[in-house]
Order: sequence, then C-alpha cells, then structure tokens
Amino acid sequence: MLDKTYSAAEVEERLYARWEQSGGFAADPESNAQPYTIMMPPPNVTGSLHMGHALTFTLQDTLIRFRRMAAHDALWQPGTDHAGIATQMVVERKLAEQGITRHDLGREAFIEKVWEWKAESGGAIQRQLRRLGASPDWERERFTMDEGLSKAVRKVFVTLHKAGLIYRDKRLVNWDPKLHTAISDLEVEQREVKGKLWHLRYPVEGQPGRFLTVATTRPETMLGDTAVAVHPEDERFKDLIGQQVRLPIADRLIPIVGDEHADPEKGSGAVKITPAHDFNDFEVGRRHDLPMINILDMNARLNENTPPEYQGMDRFDAREKIVAAFEEMGLLEKIEDNPMTQPYGDRSGVVIEPWLTDQWFVDAKTLAQEPIKAVEEGRTEFVPKQWEKTFFEWMRNIQPWCVSRQIWWGHQIPAWYGPDGRFFVEETEDEAKIAARAHYGEDVVLTQDTDVLDTWFSSALWPFSTLGWPDETPELKRYYPGDVLVTGFDIIFFWVARMMMMGHYFMGDVPFRHVYIHALVRDEKGQKMSKSKGNVIDPLDLAGQYGTDAVRFTLIAMAAQGRDIKMSEQRVAGYRNFCTKLWNAARFCQMNECAPLDGFDPGSVHLTLNRWIAGKVEECAKAVGEAIVAYRFNDAAQAAYGFVWNTFCDLYLEMAKPIFQGQDEAAKAETRAMAAWTLDAILHILHPMMPYITEELWEKIAPRERMLVEEDWIEGKGLSTPEIAAEMDWVVSLISAVRSVRAEMNVPPGAKIPLTLKGANAETLARLKTHEPLILTMARLESVEPSEEVPGRGAAQIILGEATLVLPLAGVIDLDQERQRLEKELKRLDGEVARIDKKLSNQSFLAKAPEEVVEEQKERRADYEGQREKVREALTRVG
Repeated sequence: MLDKTYSAAEVEERLYARWEQSGGFAADPESNAQPYTIMMPPPNVTGSLHMGHALTFTLQDTLIRFRRMAAHDALWQPGTDHAGIATQMVVERKLAEQGITRHDLGREAFIEKVWEWKAESGGAIQRQLRRLGASPDWERERFTMDEGLSKAVRKVFVTLHKAGLIYRDKRLVNWDPKLHTAISDLEVEQREVKGKLWHLRYPVEGQPGRFLTVATTRPETMLGDTAVAVHPEDERFKDLIGQQVRLPIADRLIPIVGDEHADPEKGSGAVKITPAHDFNDFEVGRRHDLPMINILDMNARLNENTPPEYQGMDRFDAREKIVAAFEEMGLLEKIEDNPMTQPYGDRSGVVIEPWLTDQWFVDAKTLAQEPIKAVEEGRTEFVPKQWEKTFFEWMRNIQPWCVSRQIWWGHQIPAWYGPDGRFFVEETEDEAKIAARAHYGEDVVLTQDTDVLDTWFSSALWPFSTLGWPDETPELKRYYPGDVLVTGFDIIFFWVARMMMMGHYFMGDVPFRHVYIHALVRDEKGQKMSKSKGNVIDPLDLAGQYGTDAVRFTLIAMAAQGRDIKMSEQRVAGYRNFCTKLWNAARFCQMNECAPLDGFDPGSVHLTLNRWIAGKVEECAKAVGEAIVAYRFNDAAQAAYGFVWNTFCDLYLEMAKPIFQGQDEAAKAETRAMAAWTLDAILHILHPMMPYITEELWEKIAPRERMLVEEDWIEGKGLSTPEIAAEMDWVVSLISAVRSVRAEMNVPPGAKIPLTLKGANAETLARLKTHEPLILTMARLESVEPSEEVPGRGAAQIILGEATLVLPLAGVIDLDQERQRLEKELKRLDGEVARIDKKLSNQSFLAKAPEEVVEEQKERRADYEGQREKVREALTRVG
C-alpha cells in the first residue's frame, strides 16, 4: 500500500540516480529511430540555478522526455561555458584572500589555478540541474575549453581570418577600466541615474562674440573633440559649415561639419564630436575623416593626449576641473538635471567607457546574410513569431563583432607576432613558424597574442563543435541541425544569431529549425527579480519545500507564449496540492483493488462509464502531445491538470464508487481494470512535466519490467466513441451545473433538493433514466424527473441543451437574505471595477506606472468582471 503522503525529499535523489544508471537519458547514434536534438544553452561553470534557468531547463526537459516517449532518438546535449570574465574574477577573488594577484603567478600558473578551481568547485549547476530532474545525455557532457572544442575554435578563427572575415582594427569597444578588458554589450548593464547636462560654449574662430553651444553628459571627453556637427539643413548654422571653433582648454581648432547625426530639435542643434569616446561620434568621425584622439588610458585616467595639468587624473576628477575651468572662462552656459541611463560593467560595477583600441573583429554583416535568409524562408522559425522582427532589426543593422578580450582565462587567439609586429594566424605555433619563415626568409622569435576570445565566440560553435566538428563524426551527421533551441529573448543577439552565423558558414545549414523564446520569470507582482529588491525566488528552495514536480508544473502551466510568468510561492503550493490529489487518487485505486492487468484492452470494456473514460484518456494524451510539440506548454499543463483533477478524480472515481461498493462482480472487475489502466495512462501523460511523482507511483503501484522513463507515449487506438462521449458529457454537464448553482446560492451541503427537467426530449429522458442513481448521488438531489409545470418563485433555472433544469430553492435558503447578500456583493464588485477604471483612464498613471503594474490592474479588472457576471446570474436565479 502506498504511504499516506508523498514525500518528495525521500524520493527524488533516489530516483534520479536510478534514471542516470539506467541509461534512459542516452541518445543512440546507431538507432533507426528519427533523431531529435536540443542543444542545452551551456550555463556558466561559475553559475548557480536561478528561476530563469529553472524555466528554460524545465521546458527543454519536458520536450526531450516527451520525444523519447514518442520513440525518437533524442539527444539533449549538455555542457557548461568557461565564462571567461566571470570565472577569472572568481579565481582572482580567491587568490586575493591569500594576498596574491594573477600577475604574481603569471599566466600559465594562473590558468592552472583556474582548472584546479573548476575541478573542485565548478559544476555546481550540473548538480542543481539533476535536482530539477533535467535528463540530458550526461555521458556526452562538454565544456567550452575541452580540447575538442578548443580545436574547433582555432579552426574557425583561422578559416574566417583567411577568408577576410576576421580582421584586426582600431575601433571603439566597451572598455571596463577595472577589469582592463573589452566586454560585450550583454555584459553592460544600463542603469537609470540622475545625471547632469552641461552646456558648453565653443568660440567660433574669426567671429568674436559668436559661440556654438554643445551639451554633454561627459564634459571630460571634450578634450578629445575633433569637430562640432550641425545638421546640414539647419538654417541657423548653414554659414558655419566648413568654419572652425577653438576648443577651450585644449586650445585646438576643430572643424564645424554638416551631418545628419545632429538633431535640430535637440538642445542647441550643435553636438560635440569625440570619435574616440562615443559610438555615434565614431561613425561621424569616419564619415568626415576626422582625427580620433584617445584621451584615456586603460584605467580611465587622462593620458598624454591631454594638457599636462590633467594627465593622470581620474576621469571624474577631471570632469570637475574642466567644468570649473569653463565657468571661470565664462563658457559654461548652464547645467541641467538630466535623468539618464549610464553603462556599468555587470561584473565590475564601474562605469564603462567607449575606448579606442586595437582589437580583433568578425565581419558580422557578411556572416548575417545567410541566417537572415534562413528566417525569411522559414528554415528557422521563431516561436512566438513576433521575435523574428527583433531578429531582423538587429541582424540587418549589425555592427562588427569585437571578439578579443584582455584577460587570461579563455581561448588564446591563434595569432603570432614577428619582430616587426606582423602577425601570422595559424592553428598551431609550428604552422605560424612555417608561415613566418616563408615571409622573413629565416626563423624568427614569435610571440602569441595575449588576448583571448570572447566567450560567445566558442559558444557560437556549440551546435556542431559538441558533436565532434571539425572531424566527421556519426553524431555530427545525425544530430545536426538540431530541432529546437529554447532560450530567453535577452540572448537572441549574443548567442542565437551568432550560432546561426557560424553554423551556416561552417555546416552549410542553420543549427536549429525552431527557436522557442520563453518569457521572463517575474515576482508575483510582475516585477523583475533582483537582489536589490529582495524579491528573488530560489527554485531549489521551493523544490525543497514543495517538491520539484510542483515547481516544474508551475513553470510549465504559466509558460504561455509571449507572456511573462508571475511566480509566487502560493502558486507552487497550489500545484503541490495537485501532486497530493494524484497521490490520493492512486491510494484510492489501491484501496479498491484497482491493479494493472497484463494484456488489458481498454477497447474491450462494456460499461458506458468505462468506455467514456477510455475516450477521454486518448483525448487528453492527444491534446497534451500536440501542445508540447507546438510549444504551447501552458495548454499541455492545463489539459493534463483538467483531466486528472476534474475528469478522473472528481468525476470518474466518484462515479465508480457505487460500482466498487456494488454486487455486480463483472462490472466491478472491469471498472477496477479500467481505473488502473487510466491511472497508468495519467502517469505516462504527466511524466514529461512531473517526472518524479509519476515514476514513484509507476514503481509502487505494480511490479514493472521497465522504468516509466523508458516507456512509450500513449498511442491513439480509436477509443473515443462520439455517442458515448456525448451521453456522459451531458451527465457531467448536468452534475456540474447543479453543483455550481448550489455553491453560488449558498445551498447547505447536506440539503437534498428536487430537480425537474422542462422541455426534455426523448434522448435526454433516456439518459436521465440510465444515469439517475449517479446524478442523484453526485449532485446531492432528492429526486430528478421531467415536468412541464411553470417554475415557481425562487426557482433557479439552467439551460442544458434543449432542456431547462429547474431547482426550487424557496424553503431551502432564505431568498430575501440571499438577494441582499448578492446585491451587497455586486455593489462591492461594481466599486472595485470603477476604482480600477478610474486608474486606467488616468493618463498620468499610465505614463508613470511600470508596465507590469498596469498589466496587473487590467488582470484584476478582468477577474472582478468575471465575479460580477456570476453574481448577476445568481441574482436572476433568486427571482
């Protein structure tokens, strides 16, 4: 007999170990089954599981478990990313505790320390993924610094360089002055700050008393100005184009250029141009062939290109001194408060500087063309489709991709420099020496580039490097391209697009057929989770408290396409109750001797009730399977939940009780077998979403040859019979309608009331006669019979098909008191709706309130409106 309660904590670790040992997660390249591939977005080796991870990995696991059950050869390729900057920072912090820096150790010794840290402490997230029930093919786990993947990285870099698609150039990058490296846009956090806007006056050369006023949020960069731009059609400044202004403090003459970057409607209409310290200005500088003067060093201190009294100053100290100097010269027009966004390094926490340096770049524009075409032609589809627009906008305006990083942990760039600075890009140092000898005519000393590659460079190769490329392997041939990538919208550009670029260039085809973009997981109020707000929800804490299945099912049930998830402990507790409901249903079946029978054929049953539930099982399995395939995860969860809770537990088992307690042994035996078969089917249907409790029940209900994880999905056998479905659905509708009225009208649970059917046809009367005992019991009725009498006062009436159900309530409840209660409730709901309407019609509220707050108000209004409609219906029934 099953224990009285399900203990997730006692079950989960034991079951996961058995799954892994069984080999049930493994793909089989030699299989004749249709392959199905999901590439796991490799979490950072430094990472720990957060709610976003829990969502994406739960959805992937649901897909992969379903496909295995549906007889696919399913590969879920796992692995972790070396996470260059993040990992280097972790190890450097540990060294700092011992009073050591990486420079004290040197590059080789430091990298050894990183590998030591990975062996000892890295990989926590893989253990956490196991707790979540994730079922990738762990035997194939890869790491982006594995030798095989490193070989692929070198091959790609060299191939692209020789094709002219990787080059070295002096361009602006996001520079982190604390970490001393370029960082990607993804590693830049835009923070809302209360800044200032300084309006500076530049004297027009040769026109005493005339100035051009420019506004800037970074006055210190004016020392690197090489032009002032005005719009070529701006009548105020047309005569100045081609003239010069004298740059204060630096005392340089710089040109006034006509460029559409200057907006006549903003500020004075004139903008300072600092090509070496602003991304927009860099492009203006290129268009007008302007000098690019870098005024900062790697620490964001002013360098030798500034006046002597500023050299070596911190950028913010220099700002104060420059503003004071402008004020002293009478050239500071005004200072305004300026709410703005400012770029910070997400790891260092310091303000990022656009900085002009020599870096390695990928010609992303050329590589983007084939992926754009693939999405246009439907060879890769985004789900939801709206994300295609985002993809196109970014890809069609893509900038060169800076792939070099000034850190030590990562794939060192395969470029070697000769004594005159000429570089040789080859896969190995020996090949570089051969190339150098051919160039110089003799052997020379070569020095490898000290930079490493952007982490996204190696992860862009993930869909094929993990399968053995550049070698020709059976896995590469079988599992590329993959079927779906499941990820968040925030890395469409940084990872999805780059995988598509590299995949198409090196494999000749896109790396996946579908890109499912899931929404954000927010807190219960719709706010983004953050440590500063104190609203972060830890998925493993929830799993420990309510069981992993409850957490998983909550995420799946709320994963509607295009809608953010509002996560709350209350919702998880609700789905823990669902687990309890399933467990109790299984116990009920055991107590009534419902055991699985070998060879039982659900198509052979005779009782209407059993034929009905057989059809409902097939309908549910079909609905859940189709929803999972279409990435409508919430629909899959709702179909399964509704069937298990309402159809099986609340209806079928309740309807089966009289049979279990009756004297008809044949009916009893058939219903026991049918209940057991239905419960087994439910375990199959729920397993991809709730693997632990379903596996535990599968094992405990009866001895089995195979674990549930190895079982096949339920195939349709034509068990659904339209006439049986229509008959039982009518019975269910009648019972549900009566129960709803009883609840709405506060009818005491013990009160049995008569029911009459007015206008019932012959088919309805026949159904009524057949199922009368069941209807009386489940709707708690005194009697049920046809009648054509006009309903008296206080009779609740419900339309069901062609018939009207009449429930006389006078004498059962106090009609006047019930009317007063309902009118009071209606008044309250009217007030709630009016209050929200007032708020939603307030333009000031709509303009200032966060989007999630506005959405929450709309959802509340819809909820109140639904309640109001029910109260109105109840009032009409009171009469």
